[in-house]
Amino acid sequence: MNNPPTNSLNKTPRHKKWLGRFAPSPSGPLHLGSLVAAVASFMIAKQNGGSWLVRIEDLDPPREIAGAADAILSCLDDCALHWDGEVVYQSQRSEIYRQRLRELTKQSIVYQCDCSRKLIEARHHGVYDGYCDARNLLETSDQATRIRFASGFEIFEDKILGRCEFSSANDQHDFIVKRRDGLFAYQLAVVADDIEQGIDHVVRGKDILDSTPRQNFLYQCFGLSPPSYYHLPLVEDSKGIKFSKRSGSEAVVKERASEMLVHALDHLGQKIDPEMLAAKPDEIITHFLKNWRTDKILSEASQLQRPKNKLVETD
Repeated sequence: MNNPPTNSLNKTPRHKKWLGRFAPSPSGPLHLGSLVAAVASFMIAKQNGGSWLVRIEDLDPPREIAGAADAILSCLDDCALHWDGEVVYQSQRSEIYRQRLRELTKQSIVYQCDCSRKLIEARHHGVYDGYCDARNLLETSDQATRIRFASGFEIFEDKILGRCEFSSANDQHDFIVKRRDGLFAYQLAVVADDIEQGIDHVVRGKDILDSTPRQNFLYQCFGLSPPSYYHLPLVEDSKGIKFSKRSGSEAVVKERASEMLVHALDHLGQKIDPEMLAAKPDEIITHFLKNWRTDKILSEASQLQRPKNKLVETD
């Protein structure tokens, strides 16, 4: 049995061009929280002379809403967030994920697991304990594939948050790269996509921060350096609940595109001039391509007054 990779600096260098992406899931319409991620990823890529790609993460059919992908793309256009190149759909990229899984299999660092969530909860309080590692199960259609997660990836540097550390048992257990239902898991798919597309920096919400050690580990398995990371402050309602499709957060609509763009930029700590409130989306984007400040994210308190039809959700 081979040992899993260790975290070292002996990695294949990545290209130097700035290449960012926005990767929404089509589980509902674009809302203010996801607009914040779109705006920040767009601005950071463009201000550095790079390209901005859009990838639809439609790997989980049970969670998808019919027409949501097209609605998201239309909304980005309405907000003058115009992407470069063709939109990529994860549902069309299974062979890329299979190839990456074969690479991991050749390294003898994956194994089959038939443990249900209920069993894991009962056995070890919901933290997977490596139970199937030594069972040498043959691959069947009703088993997940897990990877032996190595230590040394729990600490990393974020461009916004600084030093981050995830050292609990829940952060370090062997994680799934292919699900029991046959679908490829998020961690493997996102790394495979970012490698194949040449993504060198990832801008996303802080709710995905704890995925970073697992993804950095996968980059090491594939002999590559990970991208740099920018994790953004979450948009929350008056009860402190994160805006999300699942919670029914208000959708971004064309009629309010300018207003919501301004709120997204305000949330990201950017200076909002009064005339921006009456500007069109393309005028707002053009202005901030010249005046964007990444260093203001999290460092500036919001000064913008909420309008009467406020975006904060209420009962």
